[in-house]
Amino acid sequence: QVQLVESGGGLVQTGGSLRLSCEASGAAFSAYYMGWFRQAPGKEREFVAGMNWSGAWTQYTDSVKGRFTISREYAKKTVYLQMHSLKPEDTAVYYCNGGPQIGTLVKGDFSSWGLGTQVTVSS
Repeated sequence: QVQLVESGGGLVQTGGSLRLSCEASGAAFSAYYMGWFRQAPGKEREFVAGMNWSGAWTQYTDSVKGRFTISREYAKKTVYLQMHSLKPEDTAVYYCNGGPQIGTLVKGDFSSWGLGTQVTVSS
């Protein structure tokens, strides 16, 4: 099982940028599909972006396409989410997670989550 610590959130103005980081521990990290998720107040957690170990497969939810980029650095066991052109509707707690199957990743079907990192975009 992978343990995860998210960081990099903050308060930014509309149109600003942030880069989120997710440090993972666990031997299986390099083989896992990894993804970012977010949960806005009063809403369910949703899938934002995901990638496989090589980057050959990536997927983004429609609302962030062209603005967010997911990447990973194996030496540091870290997954990043670069966010540009932020909008107030991007305000949420952002989480990362990962596993061996695409379906599980996209559904966010994980029993354990980190604390997340808060992103607030002011209008």
